[in-house]
Amino acid sequence: MSAVPVDEHDRLRLERVRPPGWRNPAPAERYNLVVLGAGTAGLVSAAGAAGLGARVSLVERGLMGGDCLNTGCVPSKSLLASARAGAEFAAAMERMRRVRAELAEHDSAARFRELGVDVFLGVGRFAAGDAIEVEGTTLRFARAVIATGAIPVVPPIPGLAESGFVTTETVFDLSELPARIAVVGGGPIGCELAQALARFGSNVVLVELAERLLGEEDPDASDVVRAALAADGVDLALGTRLTSVGPTPTGSRLQLEGPGGTTAVEVDTILIAVGRAPNVAGLDLAAAGVALDTKGRLRTDDRLRTTNPRIYAAGDVVGGSQFTHLADAHARIVIRNALFPGSSKASALTIPRCTYTDPEVARVGHNVQSAAVAGLRTRALVQPFDRVDRARLEGEPGGFARVLVREESDEILGATIVGRHASESISLVTLAIQEGIGLADLAAVVHPYPTRAQALGAIADQYQRSRLGPRTRSLLDRWLRWRR
Repeated sequence: MSAVPVDEHDRLRLERVRPPGWRNPAPAERYNLVVLGAGTAGLVSAAGAAGLGARVSLVERGLMGGDCLNTGCVPSKSLLASARAGAEFAAAMERMRRVRAELAEHDSAARFRELGVDVFLGVGRFAAGDAIEVEGTTLRFARAVIATGAIPVVPPIPGLAESGFVTTETVFDLSELPARIAVVGGGPIGCELAQALARFGSNVVLVELAERLLGEEDPDASDVVRAALAADGVDLALGTRLTSVGPTPTGSRLQLEGPGGTTAVEVDTILIAVGRAPNVAGLDLAAAGVALDTKGRLRTDDRLRTTNPRIYAAGDVVGGSQFTHLADAHARIVIRNALFPGSSKASALTIPRCTYTDPEVARVGHNVQSAAVAGLRTRALVQPFDRVDRARLEGEPGGFARVLVREESDEILGATIVGRHASESISLVTLAIQEGIGLADLAAVVHPYPTRAQALGAIADQYQRSRLGPRTRSLLDRWLRWRR
C-alpha cells in the first residue's frame, strides 16, 4: 500500500490511517481480544468487542482501513462512478482521493482509540499461543483474531517483473491515464477496471485465459458483460495466455497465445488482476500453533477457529470468497464465538456477490451452473429487463433477473440479476433465502412503480400462474364465465 501523499487529500487520509508520530499505548496485562489487522474484519471485530466492554487491542503494520478503504472498494467504486459520468481521469483521481480521505475518518486510529481500543501501529507477529509481539511490546490475550487480509497474486510470467506492472492495489497510484494498457484477468476486478479505463480514454486489451469473462457466473450473464465491455472499446483476448513480457522504449511488449495463434501487443502499462491470496507471511504462525492447509490458507473450522482454539480468523485471510460484506459478517461471528459460548457458523451465512461493471452482475445462492454441479433439480424463472418499465424508461433494457427454485417447490435456491443497479435489488432475494421465504410469498410484496425490482415481482407472479394446473384453470374459466 502506498503511503506517499499525492496531495492534501492523501495527506489527510494518512494523518488518519497512519498518523505520523503515533505513540503506541502501554499494553494491558491481558486482553480479552487482540486483533491482528485493521481492515474491515479487524475493525468490525475490534469495535464490536470494545462496544461490549471487552479489553481489546488492534495491531496494524500498514494503513488503518486495509484494502477496502485504501486500495479496494472505496477507490475503485469512486472511479467507476466517475467513468460512468464521463469525467476526465485527472479529475476522477482527485475526486477519488478526496472521498477516500473523507471516509478515512471512520477507520482512523484516533476514532478507535476513542472507542476504547488500544491501537498498536507496527509489525505484529505471534510470540506464543497466547501472545503477539509488536515493536518490542508483548500483548497477551485470552482470544485473538487474524484479520490480515489478502494480497494480489502476481503470476510467474517471464519478463513481467523486469518490465514493470501495476496491481489492483497500486493502480490507484497512477498519476496519468495510460494511453495503452493491458488488463490481465477477466474476473470481477479486471472487468470493472478495464471498462472504467476504456471509458476514461485508454486503449484497453483484456487478457483472460478462460474462454469467457466472469467464469463463476452463468454464460448468459458473462455474455452481457462481454458485450458491454466490447461496446466501450475494450479489446477482449479470451482463451488467451500471456506467455512473456519484454520492455520497449515506451512500455512493454506482450506475447499472447490465443485461438488465432501467437500475437504481440505493445502497451504502456500492465495491470495484473488475476486474484488475491491470503496475507499470512511474517506472522510466525508456527509459534502459535496455527496451521495452513495445502493451498497456504489458514485452516479454520465452521466457527472460524484456527488449529489453535484461542485464535480465530476472519475476512479475506480465510480464503474463498473475498468480499467486504463477508469480512464484516465473519467479524460478527468471531465476536460471538470468541467472547461468549457461541456456536455461530460461517456456513449459515447467505452471502451475495456483485460485479460492479455497467451493467452490474449480482448473484446470491446458486446459479444455473453451480446448481447443476451440485446435482440439484431446479426450475429457472426469468424476467428480461426489456419487459420492465423502469429499464425501458432509462433506455437501458439489457440484462435480466433470474430466480432458481427447487423443482416442484417455491423454495428459492438462488438468483442472478444482470442490469443497472443489480446490486441494490439482490438483497430482497438474499433475505428470502436466509429466512426461508418462498417465491409464492414474494408475490405479495408490493414494489414501488417504476423500479427495476419489479422484475422480481414479475418472476413471483410467473410462479403463481404456473401453479394453476389444467383442472384449476378450467374451473376458474367456468367461474369467470358464470360471473359475466
